[in-house]
Amino acid sequence: MDLIKIDSELKKRWPYKYHWGQKQNDLWDNLTNFIYHINSFEEFLKETEKAYTNLKTKIDRQNFFNYAANRWYNFKSAMAVEHIICSVPGIKPALNPHDRLVDFTINGIRFDHKTSVYPEGFRHNIEYALRNKKELIEWLYTNQSQQKRKHLDNRLFIIVYAQNGKHWKLKAEIGWLKDIILNYANNFNEENLIRLKLKNNGEETLSDILWAVKKEE
Repeated sequence: MDLIKIDSELKKRWPYKYHWGQKQNDLWDNLTNFIYHINSFEEFLKETEKAYTNLKTKIDRQNFFNYAANRWYNFKSAMAVEHIICSVPGIKPALNPHDRLVDFTINGIRFDHKTSVYPEGFRHNIEYALRNKKELIEWLYTNQSQQKRKHLDNRLFIIVYAQNGKHWKLKAEIGWLKDIILNYANNFNEENLIRLKLKNNGEETLSDILWAVKKEE
């Protein structure tokens, strides 16, 4: 995987406003699943226009573009992150790439991972969140999407926070994220994981946050 190329392509998304316009759901996901096979932003623009033209349902063009662009951007960034994590000796990628519950295994522990912008709905500042990691993790599980990706199994969260408020742009900073991810993965310690009781069967959920915080220079 060419991480430099992915970094470059993702940043071509920056000039376009980051706005969903439509709450993420299974229906719109199905309409935009073409994004999984696109590598360049130029190709994305062409394929999105083609997909919109072929829609059998009337949908606002701008909302469709925003939704597809955000999914493509988040997916490509997530694939780069997963590649970086799995490059560390001892970390094994999931045997089934379509398993929504497992992306990789660390020390025998199965994890999904999710890169998220710092959530406005948490209603606390970043300093509070840094001191109260467990509270934020519980909030993230409780307030996750109720669609296909919803689950209460082990998950590593990468939380991106930019002091200028443009958190979403940090998902494209693959080179910068790489150092943060490798530092965490190379120094992984199971004892530092947050242990939660989220499931009705009493099974324990393991989670943690990798903080990707960028102060203004």
